[in-house]
Amino acid sequence: MTYKVGYFVGSLSSTSINRILSKALIRVAPDDLEFSEIPIGNLALYSPDFDNDYPPEAKALKASIAAVDAILFVTPEYNRSIPGALKNAIDWASRPWGENSFDHIPAAVIGASIGQIGTAMGQQSLRGVLSFCNARQMTSPEAYIQYSPDVFENDGEVTNDSTKEFLRAYMAEFRTYIGMVLTVLPRRQESDDAQGEPSGDDDGS
Repeated sequence: MTYKVGYFVGSLSSTSINRILSKALIRVAPDDLEFSEIPIGNLALYSPDFDNDYPPEAKALKASIAAVDAILFVTPEYNRSIPGALKNAIDWASRPWGENSFDHIPAAVIGASIGQIGTAMGQQSLRGVLSFCNARQMTSPEAYIQYSPDVFENDGEVTNDSTKEFLRAYMAEFRTYIGMVLTVLPRRQESDDAQGEPSGDDDGS
């Protein structure tokens, strides 16, 4: 069985090292995972004012999530937290009230940094948001990647054998995890009336 995985790259940079990491992950992933990037750079800033009439870009975001079996977040850390563009995309996808696109979806978080702690704090922040959104997160293995251009080539090729094997094992574990979650919580079809539990501040603002 092939599982469809949508992935978010948290950086909007044209030279994003996390985009390179996403290519590396796709290279070493099991053959029965099919990947599609979910873009976030074309979204306006979320406001509850849009809840009754979502713009086309936000509708496309939610449709892209509905079309996949699992989500992979590949993200940098900005100021010890989540990049603003990624948080904005999550806000759009989790609303309107009662139409949370992340409800029960299998999800994994990984990120790269040139620093030694490799996005650890950013991932903690992201995990808190995803917990509130009721995503079913893979909690182990954790993956905080220290990026080096000597190890990661621009096309995603990984030249260090131990790093490549770690990423391969991570993606194999994610494949197993997706199967486990979907066995218990099958993804509902896009045509279903119910789209999950409410998410967001209870005052709607």
